[in-house]
Amino acid sequence: MAGHSKWATTKHKKAAIDAKRGKLFAKLVKNVEVAARTGGGDPAGNPTLYDAIQKAKKNSVPADNVERARKRGAGEEAGGAEWETILYEGYGPNGVALLIECLTDNRNRAAGEVRTAMTRNGGNMGDPGSVAYLFTRKGEILLEKGELEEDDVLMAVLEAGAEEVNDLGERFEVVCEPTDLVQVRTALQESDIDYESAEAGFRASVEVTVDADGAEKVFRLIDALEDSDDVQNVYSNVDIPDDVLASVDS
Repeated sequence: MAGHSKWATTKHKKAAIDAKRGKLFAKLVKNVEVAARTGGGDPAGNPTLYDAIQKAKKNSVPADNVERARKRGAGEEAGGAEWETILYEGYGPNGVALLIECLTDNRNRAAGEVRTAMTRNGGNMGDPGSVAYLFTRKGEILLEKGELEEDDVLMAVLEAGAEEVNDLGERFEVVCEPTDLVQVRTALQESDIDYESAEAGFRASVEVTVDADGAEKVFRLIDALEDSDDVQNVYSNVDIPDDVLASVDS
């Protein structure tokens, strides 16, 4: 599973950079609004909303922004949009598979922006189902290491349904079935282990290893896709060896 953890590490670094650019704030706020609309505005009775709020706070989104988004989604305040989730599929440079998850109030705009980013950066749109079979939906929980050992995390989560714990350097990543996500993160809380985020995402079952040139091209494409406000997440099956990742980082 080393390839998965390397990609997760890379994604996390990118997310930190995006946060500095302010892009992450808008996407996290949108997640809160959608979660409140879908499952109700009470975080205690809506685990998805609870985790969306948790992730927004951990990423320093102002509490007022989070609360307004919750109220808009719950219908307590006017101004909420009709968001819909759309999944686009395609290939990037070196045959890397991409799943592009959009959350948009304008399907035509989202499709146009995704298509433009793909064609300008060496990607190709795929038909529905063309790459989705390479990915599996999983629950993913991120937590800072601090004083924690891997065994501490394993002991807390194994009986709750966790499948694996990955060491990402400064963080641990707990992977489980999406249906076990609430149970696993509750087990962490009951063991007094704080976590950064808990959400469902896609993980690749087959990976494509790239060199430094390939990695830079893939990152350029993912950056272009994430420039769109409609794009919430980009999932990839790229595998970047440690030495290549170090050279790209530098």
